[in-house]
Amino acid sequence: MKIENCKLQGGDKDGISRGWWAVVGAGCLLVILLGILIPKGDHGSATQPGLTNEASGIPSGNSTGSKAERNHLRHTQAGPSASAEEIVASKLKQFGRNRHEVVRGMAKRFNVEVRPDVERFFQAVEGGKWEEIKAAFEPLSEQRKAGTRDDLNVLWGPILEAQGVAESTHDWPAQKLLDYGNAILDSLRPGMVYVGGTDPGRFIPTFLNETTDDEHHVILTQNAMTDNTYLKYVDYLYGENFGTLKEGDSTGAFQQYMADAQKRLKHDQDFPDEPKQMLPGEDVRMIENRIQVSGQVAVMGINELLLHDFMDKNPDATFALEESFPLRSFYSNSVPLGPIMELRAQDAQSSFTAERAAQVVDYWRDFAQQLVSESDSPEGSAPRKTYSKMISSQAHLLEDRNFLADAEQAYRLAAQLEPSSPEAAYGLANLVAQGGRSQEAQQIVSDFQRRNPNQSAGPSIFLWSGRPGQ
Repeated sequence: MKIENCKLQGGDKDGISRGWWAVVGAGCLLVILLGILIPKGDHGSATQPGLTNEASGIPSGNSTGSKAERNHLRHTQAGPSASAEEIVASKLKQFGRNRHEVVRGMAKRFNVEVRPDVERFFQAVEGGKWEEIKAAFEPLSEQRKAGTRDDLNVLWGPILEAQGVAESTHDWPAQKLLDYGNAILDSLRPGMVYVGGTDPGRFIPTFLNETTDDEHHVILTQNAMTDNTYLKYVDYLYGENFGTLKEGDSTGAFQQYMADAQKRLKHDQDFPDEPKQMLPGEDVRMIENRIQVSGQVAVMGINELLLHDFMDKNPDATFALEESFPLRSFYSNSVPLGPIMELRAQDAQSSFTAERAAQVVDYWRDFAQQLVSESDSPEGSAPRKTYSKMISSQAHLLEDRNFLADAEQAYRLAAQLEPSSPEAAYGLANLVAQGGRSQEAQQIVSDFQRRNPNQSAGPSIFLWSGRPGQ
């Protein structure tokens, strides 16, 4: 039986970074109610210092001399008289120059020309005017999608990062952007590799990481690992010091995913009365004795395997993750790390205690209360959506580790912070259904859909009915 014809359909940037805003359709409710009633065991009881506001890296205020203030000054590289807006504008110019030089270096290595429209784009980024940046980027994006420019395939990594950073500086209040990026970077230990999934979670830390005189971390995104042009970009940046992924690794992960998907599809066909192994939104079909897959769930399944491969190539490195889609295969050896999570953590089973789980919830409760009180981050704003997503991600981890009461509180905090968050609503519905409260779960879904009628139906990114490779 031949395995071929995988159709991987991506989004508007790295192919999936915006996919985490997708909303689960009403049909997924049946999966919520029926497919998740498997109990989980408790884990570990040994003690270890837990997460606190001080250790988390997210500022709890702007008092003089606080850790938040020290971090702000350390990463902004500016004196206290500079406004946040001035700092961000200066850094955007610096970042534009940085990625402009990367483009020139890559063009030289791969023997392609840096065309005038690419030069104009980077000049616009350095100028800092969003409308000019957007106008310069859009034709480049259209030409890359059309496949008419080989040079863009080679140089797309730094072009995309410059665009993503510029867009973030446009969408976020300057101080909120600095606080968010510093929160992530200050959570990382020296030498730690950071893997960011969402647009803010990828681009904002990259922005601050590349414009500070402090330690520079290796920053990747799990969402583009199926893209061989991205793998070349990562190899260009980090290949001298890290084991990087090659085209053959991508092919191997694709084949592994396809074989597993074929097995799970056959199970569901042969045993229709058993819980489904295919994920909601995972479009896998057998057509004329050939298996075909498409959609973001499939892309992320392959990306998940590739992230494992990258970590295996660097066994001595430490890793931290900010999720877009839940990557459950990492959860058993993960612990909270500030607003994100540490992967492959030592003693993860024993160190993730009930006390630590409660501290995660307390920390997010305090932070959410502060953010709601601030006028520059109204409901529906980029900071609210982003932080709500981060809370939901840690709720996923709490749930997987059987801290169910803490996970429920976290989901509710995420939903209160941003009522339009599908991750919070459907994550909460899934959890309460798992606890036998199916009527309440149905009401949560109905209320969310009523309040958010314009949310288009999309693949489930957070239901716990299985995952590729499980």
